[in-house]
Amino acid sequence: MERLKQVAKDGANQTHVVLNLPPKWLNMYSDFITKNAGAVSQVEGALRSLTYIIPGRFRESDVASESLNSGVQLLALYHDSLLSKALERRLRTQKNVHQSPHNRYTRHYCQKSATYRRTATTLSCVQYTELLLEMMAKRKGERTRWRVVVLLEAIKALCRLVLMRLTNSRPLLNPPLPEREVVPEQPQQEEEVIHSPPSERSNSHSDAGSEQWTMPRTSLTLPPLPNSDDISSYLMSKVLTADDIKPPKALLGRVSGLGEAAEIMYIVRPVIYAAAMAYWCQREDGRGKADWRPWLLGLSIEYGARQLAKRDFETRRPGGARGLTQLEKEELKKRGWAMAWWSMRGAFYENVTKGVIRGLTGSLKGKPLLDMVGNLIDDYEYLWDEFYMPTATL
Repeated sequence: MERLKQVAKDGANQTHVVLNLPPKWLNMYSDFITKNAGAVSQVEGALRSLTYIIPGRFRESDVASESLNSGVQLLALYHDSLLSKALERRLRTQKNVHQSPHNRYTRHYCQKSATYRRTATTLSCVQYTELLLEMMAKRKGERTRWRVVVLLEAIKALCRLVLMRLTNSRPLLNPPLPEREVVPEQPQQEEEVIHSPPSERSNSHSDAGSEQWTMPRTSLTLPPLPNSDDISSYLMSKVLTADDIKPPKALLGRVSGLGEAAEIMYIVRPVIYAAAMAYWCQREDGRGKADWRPWLLGLSIEYGARQLAKRDFETRRPGGARGLTQLEKEELKKRGWAMAWWSMRGAFYENVTKGVIRGLTGSLKGKPLLDMVGNLIDDYEYLWDEFYMPTATL
């Protein structure tokens, strides 16, 4: 148990240690991360998996588990920045690298505006540490906990409003930073081929169809042929869509009128809901979390914002919802699925979902393998019961 506590503390301090290394060591660390991105991702995943088995195992295990999780998330954020810089260097020399619409859009604004990058990074850091901060505040009492919750939601809302202003009133993306992508190694391979002797080049690429082939006289390289069993996938990967040729900022349309009002409602909804929960949960004559008023208020604001946004699409966009870009459709779909989390919040959880979960875990007890799943759900039920942040989606 002491070892687990030590691992959690080490995870929380990883980012601080890395950022204070000498410049030479930082460069070596950056090169290592760039060249071993796959292995680094596996290590991060293994550390995150510890957070699923720590809760409930010893005293104050929730704080240890969340400290480890927050530390890993912050370290992964630093790794993402390193890989993003490496990818940007490759993009300058390799123009045909495919990027997702989300990464094209967010990377454009990160490069264009230092304020956008700093604000988005601040927002991500708050999201990664919010539950840990709530746990620490809870030790000082419920009043302090709710003040911290409302403050955190207000900080996140302020960051999102700033991002919306910096993007000229465009809808927000979650996450606001580029997601991790594999850094292509093709330029390095080409450089090695060009600088190798002609005899080595001809021998190393003798297996035509599976590797690049270098022409002996001109030293020009031909790309590898696709696998005969996967011709269709290869051809589809080379097809350009309308979104691929659009400027990055055109991937999300600007909003105004009803659309802008809907986006602001969506941004401030968590603040209003958290403040309502703080008020009704601390009333002596109230029902606490089981009171339906905060839940209905928060759900109504989010649903109203969604309907206003859809109406704006139908009236201002050519073709209505069918005229949305791929990125806009993906974000709208994410927000739709996120509304399912209202079944895990406030009064609905206290009056409906909690009973269903306890009935399910009770039916799993005493059964091989399924009993482990039931115990895991029991451990996390404590987080859903006692804290606000585990079900926050913004």
